[in-house]
Amino acid sequence: MPKKSAQGRRFTGFTRFLGFTLANCLLVSCSTHRGAPGVELELPDTRYRVLEPQRFTPQNWAEALYATVYQPEGPGPHPAVLLSHGGGWQSFSPDSIAGTAEYLAERGFVVVNIEHRFAPEYRFPAQLHDVQQAMHWVHDNAARLAIDPENIGAFGFSAGAHLLSLMAVVAGQGGPLDEHYGGLRTRPAAVVAGATPTDLRKWQEGRLVEAFIGGTQAEMPDAYAMASPVVHVHADAPPFFIFHGTWDHLVPVDHATDFQEALQEASITTELYLQHLRGHYASFIFRGGAVQEGTQFLYRHLRED
Repeated sequence: MPKKSAQGRRFTGFTRFLGFTLANCLLVSCSTHRGAPGVELELPDTRYRVLEPQRFTPQNWAEALYATVYQPEGPGPHPAVLLSHGGGWQSFSPDSIAGTAEYLAERGFVVVNIEHRFAPEYRFPAQLHDVQQAMHWVHDNAARLAIDPENIGAFGFSAGAHLLSLMAVVAGQGGPLDEHYGGLRTRPAAVVAGATPTDLRKWQEGRLVEAFIGGTQAEMPDAYAMASPVVHVHADAPPFFIFHGTWDHLVPVDHATDFQEALQEASITTELYLQHLRGHYASFIFRGGAVQEGTQFLYRHLRED
């Protein structure tokens, strides 16, 4: 077997170093945290139980939807987190984000991990109505689940983050997205949103968005704007922790940076956690650091007392 040249050995050594660096960045670090307070809180490590699936939609809802509830030990009342999975508004299930639910439950939150209806059978704003209904259900069952109704946050990824962010910014504003199933009750006290499509107007075309909205942007420009959380930002919106992969080509990172800028212009507390060298799926698979920092954010805003 011929020996490698010195140049070849240097190239091999460099690629090994680069591979190790990338792996280390993905698994451990390589992130930028803008707006971090610099104080890390000591979080609890508690046991929890998982309840039988709970139906959160009324009998006359178009589809029966269920939540998996993770309940920490102790009498409470506990802060709670409404959790919503990704999947392009048309796939996956609460099981896909169960690891995050478990982590939050171990930190002392009641976690309500929810389903939503899928496009294209159901189109916008059906999925928004689902998460709004889920938030009402959490409030209605707060005493039974030992939840503090004043401290209910939201945590989502991708499509789930879009729905929760949209719910948060339209809550109590009285517009068409709020008047039927929303109201101030559907305003979370704080939101953690990962890889979030915050401005659907950025897509002129795209299979997932078209299936969700029901047409192209040229055909339905008002619907694309209405479905964009960034359009609805106002001074009474809740605090946001935003995380996003800088290599995300499915939902480019400017969805995160532009959204944070809009929130800051409205004087809303925000933190932005940029996951370097990660695309859309990698930012979810290697989300551990973002989940930990997002949980710190929730704990500060839901447990300030």
